[in-house]
Amino acid sequence: MIDLGVDVEAETIVEAVRIHHPNLVCLSALLTTTMMNQKIIIDALIKSGLRNQVKVMVGGAPVTQGFADEIGADAYSPDAASASEAALAFLRN
Repeated sequence: MIDLGVDVEAETIVEAVRIHHPNLVCLSALLTTTMMNQKIIIDALIKSGLRNQVKVMVGGAPVTQGFADEIGADAYSPDAASASEAALAFLRN
């Protein structure tokens, strides 16, 4: 796992995917004002041609399954425990 921190620009995440070739990118938004950054990051992954190389999981207090579907995330998790279960399921496949 590579923790890029908080308030990370989409370009930084794209570059980390390019360098480290992860299986998963996990994004959390704790405020409704930051939720749209998850979509911006997914769009940046699409634009860079890397989106099909990673699964994107989203979560955080204001995030819902409907929002995850709307922005094109592969998975939504309401909490850390279910996020770890979803991550393991992706890695097993």
